[in-house]
Amino acid sequence: MGGEATAGAAAPAEHGAEGRVKSLGLVFEDEQKSSYSSGETVAGHVLLETTEPLALRALRLEAQGRARASWSQCPGHHRLDASGSLAAEVEYLNIRQSLREPAAGEGIILLQPGKHEFPFSFQLPSEPLVTSFTGKYGSIQYSVRAILERPVVPDQSIKRELQVISHIDVNTPALLTPVLKSHEKMVGCWFFTSGPVSLSAKIERKGYCNGEAIPIYAEIENCSSRLIVPKAAIFQTQTYLASGKTKTFRQMVANVRGNHIASGSTDTWNGKTLKIPPVIPSILDCCIIRVDYSLAVYIHIPGAKKLMLELPLVIGTIPYNGFGSRNSSVVSHFGVDMSWLTLTLPEHPEAPPNYADVVSEEEFSRHIPPYPQPTDCQEEICCPLFAYIQEFRFQPPPLYSEVDPHPGDIEETQIVSFML
Repeated sequence: MGGEATAGAAAPAEHGAEGRVKSLGLVFEDEQKSSYSSGETVAGHVLLETTEPLALRALRLEAQGRARASWSQCPGHHRLDASGSLAAEVEYLNIRQSLREPAAGEGIILLQPGKHEFPFSFQLPSEPLVTSFTGKYGSIQYSVRAILERPVVPDQSIKRELQVISHIDVNTPALLTPVLKSHEKMVGCWFFTSGPVSLSAKIERKGYCNGEAIPIYAEIENCSSRLIVPKAAIFQTQTYLASGKTKTFRQMVANVRGNHIASGSTDTWNGKTLKIPPVIPSILDCCIIRVDYSLAVYIHIPGAKKLMLELPLVIGTIPYNGFGSRNSSVVSHFGVDMSWLTLTLPEHPEAPPNYADVVSEEEFSRHIPPYPQPTDCQEEICCPLFAYIQEFRFQPPPLYSEVDPHPGDIEETQIVSFML
């Protein structure tokens, strides 16, 4: 190839014989779209600006995608290529289109001076494409390139990177399964043992997405004589395969620390959270590059090897929707069940309701016995006692008041003494 520009919408041409091409650019129809996935359509324009008539043989578009793994091997080991490194490559995308070519019987195309736009559109394969990735010993890259073929002078091209993502739904049954592990370790060496340290850890599901906080449930028991510190971390493990050999690169992407646990004490993590930072999703469907994640809950023991439990994680792209799973979040359950704790009592107590508002007149009259009211003391003695009991029973309570209606004239005080 002659000149090639990358990672830009337009590039100036070189001087001399190519001076008649002022710029060559490639733009996508939706420049705000961050990534594409299998089956989607990629569309855009190739932009060409000339200062005088331009002769072309063809204007082509190529979309390519492949995974590459490569690393140096120690002397004396089997080598796959002449550079002294093991290498492997897998192709995932190879699309070629002709945007402009001569008519039948003509060898060249003559473009007039000015700006020209050549639209393009192609569909990504329906079979799953592997997520774009750049790692320690390899990469998975996709690109779209426009190639300008001209007579006499070298070809000129411009390339744009195409970000591809393979979606992983964390709502699948396999990723909604809780993960639980436990282990115990004796602290000390030979016959100078101080006691065991036990650790059990659990996460509610295996699949999470970027930005989510993972609730960690753990129980730590320190029966040793040491002061221990529990910690948790998310690790990313990159695995590369070439010519039957593997290369691994492991790095920590997030961590959290617990409190010190003294000898003979225990500690419990009841949903201690660890937030997932922006990382690429898990890559599980490439035969030469794999990206796995794990949540490690471990205990730092002074003077001894740390006790570690690793719980497998899958970082997906379609977040947890909270439905269709029996393993719903314990934290969310507590948030619902304990919501009454947020209620507060009013500053001033509310007065009780009026008796007339609670019991209707019809209800009141139905319980009042049909005995006439006494006019004097003699008649009152002659009336049945039951009538007065009923009448007293259904009398309304006194009106509510915060002021004592019968205050005492003199406050009584009494001195009490205790004989010791």
